[in-house]
Amino acid sequence: MKKSTLALGLTTAMTFSGSLYAEALEAIKVYKSPTCGCCQDWVNHLEDNGFEVDVTDTNDMTSIKIDAGLQPSLASCHTAFVGDYVIEGHVPASDIHRLLKEAPQAHGLAVPGMPMGSPGMEIGDQKDNYQVLLFNEDGQTKVFSEYN
Repeated sequence: MKKSTLALGLTTAMTFSGSLYAEALEAIKVYKSPTCGCCQDWVNHLEDNGFEVDVTDTNDMTSIKIDAGLQPSLASCHTAFVGDYVIEGHVPASDIHRLLKEAPQAHGLAVPGMPMGSPGMEIGDQKDNYQVLLFNEDGQTKVFSEYN
C-alpha cells in the first residue's frame, strides 16, 4: 500500500473483507522492554481482543522506533507492527481493528506517552484524557479517536 503524506486518513487505500480481514488480524509483532509490566499488560489486551501476538523483548527500543520512522513526539514505551502499519504505545485493540478494516493511507497509530486508563495502564480508577493519533510518514497527525 502506498502511503500518502497529504490525504492523511481521508481516503481508503484498500478494503479488507471476509477472511482477508481475519488474516490481517491474526498477527501483530510487538517490540518491548523485557522488564516493562505495562507493555506485557498491553500484549495481554491484544490477545484478549483477537490478536495473535509475537513479542520480542529488547533493550534497544530507540533503534526500533527510529527504524519504524517514528517522530519523538509520538513515542511511547513499546512499538508494534501489523500489516503495513506501525502501532506506537497503548493503542486500544478496537482502534487497531478499525485501522485494519478502514485501511486509511497512513503510517500508523500512536498514543504518545503513557496515559493512565489506556490499555495496559489501568491503575484503579485513574483515567487520563487521551487521543489515538493517525500519523503519516512525515509525522503529521490527525485524531483517530479520543478517550475521556
